[in-house]
Amino acid sequence: MTIAPDLVAQILRLHTAEKWRVGTIARQLHVHRDTVRRVLAVNGQAVPPSPLRPSRIDAYRPFILATLAKFPTLTAARLYAMVCERGYVGCDSHFRHLIAELRPRPSAQAYLRLRTLPGEQAQVDWGHFGHLQIGRARRPLMAFVMVLSHSRMIFLRFFLDARMDSFLRGHVEAFVAFNGCPRVALYDNLKSAVLERQGEAIRFNPELLALAAHYCFEPRPVAVARGNEKGRVERAIRFIRDSFFAGRTFTDLADLNAQARLWCLGVAANRRWPEDCGLSVRQAFEAEGRSLMALPETAFALGERVAVKVGKTPYVRFDTNDYSVPHTHVRRTLTVLADEQWVRVLDGATELARHRRCWDSRAQIEDDAHVQRLVEAKRAGRAHRACDRLAQAAPASAQLLQRAGERGENLGSITATLMRLLDRWGAAALQAGITEALARDVAHPNAVRLALERARMASGEPPPVALVLPEHVAKRDAPVRTHELRSYDRQPAQQADQPQDPAESPDE
Repeated sequence: MTIAPDLVAQILRLHTAEKWRVGTIARQLHVHRDTVRRVLAVNGQAVPPSPLRPSRIDAYRPFILATLAKFPTLTAARLYAMVCERGYVGCDSHFRHLIAELRPRPSAQAYLRLRTLPGEQAQVDWGHFGHLQIGRARRPLMAFVMVLSHSRMIFLRFFLDARMDSFLRGHVEAFVAFNGCPRVALYDNLKSAVLERQGEAIRFNPELLALAAHYCFEPRPVAVARGNEKGRVERAIRFIRDSFFAGRTFTDLADLNAQARLWCLGVAANRRWPEDCGLSVRQAFEAEGRSLMALPETAFALGERVAVKVGKTPYVRFDTNDYSVPHTHVRRTLTVLADEQWVRVLDGATELARHRRCWDSRAQIEDDAHVQRLVEAKRAGRAHRACDRLAQAAPASAQLLQRAGERGENLGSITATLMRLLDRWGAAALQAGITEALARDVAHPNAVRLALERARMASGEPPPVALVLPEHVAKRDAPVRTHELRSYDRQPAQQADQPQDPAESPDE
């Protein structure tokens, strides 16, 4: 920092003529003490540093230095307890500050610049970008990043987890985006790549080995605690945070991934290539693409496969959600094959159910056919199904039924009435009506019906019309087929031809 000439002259005058101390000059001129000392040193008037005052820690300094030399990572809290046992009476906060100055620092290391051949290596890692709230679920937003080491071309794909199936899917989509596969993939020691490591002995994740065998690349982990060996993907993640993710808005995961693809092919690909300032990353990637290995003809089988056990109810639990299955497969172990879009339930090779994947938490996803078959097979399940449907459509109905039960009401009749109101008015209106009835402390369906009518009259809407007629009304409106009238015309003629019974003669 350049110091103004008038300030330099003022500092020299106050120190030489007025005999001010360095601290006094710094306070009065509102500058730092080091600035004053630097000005005096440049002009041949260096001030010797003031002698250090004795400190309570001086007697324990040899012990502390010897302990830190033997145990460099020993915490200051433990050191403070050790010196207190030896008679130290100083403050713990000041002791921590002194230990930070006495702790030995590792010597600076120099690194060689890594250079790779085209198509030789890619670096892979996960990046955490906060969380997304989906219903009741708080899902982590994870970014799968793969960088070609030679051209620095970036592939970016966001997931709602960092599970193994997402890790494999990121590889497959990256290879498709690059239209080729590098010969070596570099990882740190994450569990998706390395399950166990003892020195040079490494046990890889078998699913990653299956992917590597399919695409014929070599998975290679870096040394433990040596993130610098995959610095290109680390810098790429930092570049993604600053250039892509900061301040970005998106509607859902699909929208975010669509924006990420455009960014990778646009801003990220047009940046300067570090190896040659005259070329862009896109131009370097076009040259590297010819050196990548060709992709196999058959695609790698993706999807998370989990064995699940069906309980007494016909549902399988996967990722904190319940998915319905046919009731004939309760108390059995089935297989769930899931991806980002679908959840398939298999019994061996037979597909029993297919549902849209739900990223919410504690949700119940049903196939109406599964439930209907269960109701038809077990008539007693209808009442339970009605209560479950009420609880899903109007959660306040559970409290109303509880209060009605405490008063000794007929819960079956109340449930049937509420089901009719649900079919007639809808879930939102029924929830509002039950809430109003509970607020009035009247746990009866008539109070709910009156609340619904009051809300309808206040809004000026016409009364709802039932779409399905009751059974007795439907029977009355059944069509009647009339007989032919010719049968009635023939009847009198047949009666005239028949002889009369003498007993019926009027003369007798």
